[in-house]
Amino acid sequence: MTDLAIPAIESIRRIDAIDRKILTVLQQDASLSVAEIGDRVGLSSTPCWKRIQRLEADGIIMRRVALVDQNKIGLGLSVFVSIESGDHSEAWLKKFADAVSAMPEVIEFYRMAGDVDYMLRVVVADMRAYDIFYKKLIGAVALKNVTSRFAMEKIKSVTALPVPAMEAA
Repeated sequence: MTDLAIPAIESIRRIDAIDRKILTVLQQDASLSVAEIGDRVGLSSTPCWKRIQRLEADGIIMRRVALVDQNKIGLGLSVFVSIESGDHSEAWLKKFADAVSAMPEVIEFYRMAGDVDYMLRVVVADMRAYDIFYKKLIGAVALKNVTSRFAMEKIKSVTALPVPAMEAA
């Protein structure tokens, strides 16, 4: 087990069934008042607020955001970009990660196991905008192979994680 996995496991052990209900409610609608959240999970406002603050302080709740419909703001093209690298050095990865992280079109960026090294989810207005992005991407660092897959239809997209139930002791 890596050192990074240990804090996550400790966090999971510290949250109880009410915390899990709070997380589920907040993932559906973070604009609810503390009183409304408390009503839904069976708490009064003050203990509910204290739990939310603890979940935030522990980094379980990372931030609260507004979800925006990408099509309604003119970003109608979703592209999944698979990248293979010929260089796997730490210096190359840092340069690549810094360059890609600075590109606002990239909304998800993963280092992968398997036949590709990195996977990006990119949103742009149209094919012309993607071509501009693509040229910027391949100009940032040396890449072995870049494969673009264009989404034709979004069938499912959720932001709420399935909060696991507590394990029986």
